[in-house]
Amino acid sequence: MKNLKTILLGSLVIGSLAACSSDDDNGGDSTPPTADSRTELYASNNNNGNITVFDLEDGTSKTLLTASLAAEGIYYDADADAVTQASRSNLTLDSYADASISNDGITLTASLSSEAVLENPRAIAVSGDFYVVADSEDVDGDEATADGRYFIFQRTDSGFTLRNTVTVDFKVWEIAFVGADLYAVVDATNEVALFSNFLSTHTTDVSISADKRVAFEGIVRTHGMAYDGTTMILTDIGAASGDGADTDGGFHVVSNFTSKFSAAADGGMVAVTDQVRVAGESTLLGNPISAEYDAESNTVFIAEIANGGGRVVSFVGTDFEAGGDVAPATNVALSSASSVYFYKN
Repeated sequence: MKNLKTILLGSLVIGSLAACSSDDDNGGDSTPPTADSRTELYASNNNNGNITVFDLEDGTSKTLLTASLAAEGIYYDADADAVTQASRSNLTLDSYADASISNDGITLTASLSSEAVLENPRAIAVSGDFYVVADSEDVDGDEATADGRYFIFQRTDSGFTLRNTVTVDFKVWEIAFVGADLYAVVDATNEVALFSNFLSTHTTDVSISADKRVAFEGIVRTHGMAYDGTTMILTDIGAASGDGADTDGGFHVVSNFTSKFSAAADGGMVAVTDQVRVAGESTLLGNPISAEYDAESNTVFIAEIANGGGRVVSFVGTDFEAGGDVAPATNVALSSASSVYFYKN
């Protein structure tokens, strides 16, 4: 049993969630956290571009101020103690050092930045020193043709250098590396695309099609994705009406994801019976734009951008394993929440 202390109901009250891993059958308690252990959730937003850090060990949070006015896509590098996000206002990829030792309310100056080459950044996926930014700007200027672009940056001691761009024939949103392979949301559909050996295969500016695309039955329009262990979380934004009271969103839990994806034909579908769907009014999900997943505690974290003006919610596996209309275990208001990143050492 793993006690995951977190922020409850937006009031900074420390709670204890009995979050059992789905594959933990020994019934014993996990090792208590040490003084040096950290369990954190990083969140970006499109309201003011600041970074919110939720400390899930002691139930506190802090806000780190940035020069960005809106941001989407976030990642924390523990080795560099740096949090990186894509600025939608400055159109740059910015990294901020000393994230763990910076106090609440401090204004950060970017320690590393890219040139202002982004146009409509939506998400970040990281593999080694390479940072891939999904950018949803209409590449050819023709709304009748679906397209999007991935900017591939390499992190150096002096900044983020743009190595190349990859243009694809679908609208893009969140992305996730599984080993060397890149899985990508096909926006405005219920599909997920696969690019095998993405970084090593596509090293120059190029326009390509995905190696494979698979639909997920029951999803209207997927946006967020998160992979850990062998499980993929896919969020469904439904009609994406933008209504602050919208509750037509949800998320799907796809266990043994790569096996199910591989078993489906290109252009085929993973049946809803091979997934777990969580949706309904109690979930508070209208436009779940980004997700993170911790397989050990079987906990899903979601940035919800619309309902109630924006919030960060979490769902614990013991509650959602059967699917259905499940209330979140935690619910914290965050205006225009756009992305989340989970870190644990």
